[in-house]
Amino acid sequence: MGLGRALSIGLVGLDGHLVQVEADVAPGLPAFALVGLPDAALVEARDRVRAAAANSGCPLPARRITVNLSPASLPKTGTAFDLAVATALFAAGGTVHPGSVASRVHLGELGLDGRVKPVRGVLPAVRAAVRAGWPQVVVAERNVEEARLVPGARVTAVRDLGDVVTLHGGVVPGPVTDRSPGGGVPETTAGDRSRPRAGKVPVDMADVVGQADARQALEVAAAGGHHLLLIGPPGSGKTMLASRLPGLLPDLDDEQALEATAVHSVAGTFDPGGGLLRRPPFEDPHHTITVTALVGGGSGLPRPGAASRAHRGVLFLDEAAEFRPRALDALRQPLELGELVIHRALGTARFPARFLLVLAANPCPCGRASGKGDACSCSAHARRRYLGRLSGPLLDRVDLQVEVLAVSRAELAAADPPEGSAVIARRVAGARGRQRDRLAGTPWKCNGEVPGAWLRGPLRVPSMATTDLDRALDRGQLSIRGYDRVLRIAWTIADLAGRGLPGRDDVGQALLLRHRGPVAA
Repeated sequence: MGLGRALSIGLVGLDGHLVQVEADVAPGLPAFALVGLPDAALVEARDRVRAAAANSGCPLPARRITVNLSPASLPKTGTAFDLAVATALFAAGGTVHPGSVASRVHLGELGLDGRVKPVRGVLPAVRAAVRAGWPQVVVAERNVEEARLVPGARVTAVRDLGDVVTLHGGVVPGPVTDRSPGGGVPETTAGDRSRPRAGKVPVDMADVVGQADARQALEVAAAGGHHLLLIGPPGSGKTMLASRLPGLLPDLDDEQALEATAVHSVAGTFDPGGGLLRRPPFEDPHHTITVTALVGGGSGLPRPGAASRAHRGVLFLDEAAEFRPRALDALRQPLELGELVIHRALGTARFPARFLLVLAANPCPCGRASGKGDACSCSAHARRRYLGRLSGPLLDRVDLQVEVLAVSRAELAAADPPEGSAVIARRVAGARGRQRDRLAGTPWKCNGEVPGAWLRGPLRVPSMATTDLDRALDRGQLSIRGYDRVLRIAWTIADLAGRGLPGRDDVGQALLLRHRGPVAA
């Protein structure tokens, strides 16, 4: 009897930290102490590990057992430490070879029968282990596909503690765990919303009738990564347009796919069967969502919310004026910085949240104050109060603000079929390629991410092209943030047209797309 060590990974947000599990088995009255700032679920590992070891034929000794999770200052949460705790105890008791245990990172929850169950967050945990110089990782059998998505990882799958003992050079003296199918499911397996669900019909821009201005705004938003506001009466096609936006976006590259997949892994919404998330995710929460569910948080260490799950994809807020103002205003930070920083008593978590925000709203409570607004029964005060829920600081961060009018009979009877998503997506891909070439060597990938200092410096547009924009700034119609956003839109319009530099017409068109019609006046 003596001291055994094993390695695991503790996640704080998406950041993984190497944790050394130290197990000491000493003479004394039987006891099991677990120290090192564990949460309630981790404290319960004492009972899970003891029962799993006994039912696997390798019972723990009736001695005084102390397990320390180092560094003790780092909060540890969840059940993924179970496997490392059990393995460290086996090393301390001489059941397995200590050198073999100490060279591998262990991640998994234990069932009372000794099975190793899958846990969420395996991908960012394995990624952290590889970066820390420990590429050999032991995970549950049902987590192995996800763990092998990390480049450089050498992953070993185990079904139960018997496999773990054998892996580390030990012999299981007692009965082996029943190997019938089973082993539990990952925590919160809600499914991957970024992939089409079974039986879901693919959507296409060819289904949208008319709406030339809104279609153009959608294409510009996809090409430059610009946030979008659609205001129009019920039935005008706002939701239909927004749901087709992900189909216009290009596939995620390797780095973006790893980021997006890591978020969904921690959230428990990732299905590893299809590999990394290559298509941009799409999140469309209901307007009753809480602030915590939208931006993340919760008790203990924070968890990612809908905004982070939409990272590198689309966050669509339908009936935006019905959302709680506090929830909407909580999006200001990620819109500006591309990440969410959530502070709690146990620690601070950072989640990436660089999404494309799409807001859709009716122009008034009755929804008929579009065009001339003759059919609207709402008072002027009711209209202002309704759209006033979308605060000025939030709207100032939304690049494109478009009025979506009801489809006319002439548009419905048009002979020419609308362009499909594939045609528009090719133009978007071409525009994105021009942006990548222009922004090569910078941390930005599209126009929507370029800061104002860069737009007014290396990417300065000739003063003749910005005459109308400068006049709008002088009249107080634009803030300096709005000025920069118009320049970003102008660059995207030029990229879609294949021009190397925005002209006055591009800037003027961008200025029109920045301000919606008379509804907001």
